[in-house]
Amino acid sequence: MDLTTLLSKTCTPKVTALSADAVTGLLKLVPGWELAGGKIARTFGFKDYYQTIAFVNAVAWISHQQDHHPDLEVSYNKCRISYNTHSVGGLSESDFICAAKVNAL
Repeated sequence: MDLTTLLSKTCTPKVTALSADAVTGLLKLVPGWELAGGKIARTFGFKDYYQTIAFVNAVAWISHQQDHHPDLEVSYNKCRISYNTHSVGGLSESDFICAAKVNAL
C-alpha cells in the first residue's frame, strides 16, 4: 500500500487488529506519527491558540466524516492526537487512514 491509496480509503466499522508487521509498514506512510502505548500518536505545534483550535476543528470534521475519533490533548500552541481502535483492542487500518488524512491538512 502507498500513501495515495491510504488517503483514498474510508474508515469502515468492521475492522480487525493489525499485525505488528502491518503496523510497522503503515507507520512508514504517516510521517511524524509514533507508536506509543498501543496507539499511534503525533504532536502538532502552532503559533497560537487560534491556529491550534482551527486545527482541532479540522480534525473533528475528519473524525465525523470517517466516524473514527481520536483522543486529543489540546493546549495553547499544540495538539497531541492519538488513535487506536477500541473495538479491536489495538490498531486497525482506520487509525492509519485518519492519521494520513490529518497529515494532509
